[in-house]
Amino acid sequence: MNKTQFKKFKTLLEIKREEIVKKAQQTLSEDMTLDANELPDEMDQASTEYLQSFTFRLRGREKSFLTKIDRALEKINDGSFGDCETCGEEIQDKRLEARPETTLCIRCKEEQEREEKDFA
Repeated sequence: MNKTQFKKFKTLLEIKREEIVKKAQQTLSEDMTLDANELPDEMDQASTEYLQSFTFRLRGREKSFLTKIDRALEKINDGSFGDCETCGEEIQDKRLEARPETTLCIRCKEEQEREEKDFA
C-alpha cells in the first residue's frame, strides 16, 4: 500500500472517529438530562428512561467501534494497515473502503463468521 492510500484511509478513519465522538458529546450534554418536572406521568417517564437506555447501548457499541478505529489508525502509523491479521495477505481496497477499520480479509472474515455460527 502506498502513502496516498494510507492517507486516504487515515482521513476516512479520522472522519468516522470525529462523528462518534461528536455523538457521544451530544448524548452527554443533551440527551441524558432527565427532569422529572417535565414528565407529566409515569408512562412518559418510563418511555424517556427506555430511550435513554437504548441510547446508552448504542454509545456502548460505538465505543467498541472507536477502539477498532484507533487500532486501525495505529496500524497506519506502523505500516501494517491493510494486512489480514489471520493469513497475512493484503486486504482488498474495496473492503477497506467499505470498512477501513477491518482487520481481516473477506475470506478470513467469512471463515470467522462460519465458526461463530457453528458455536452459537
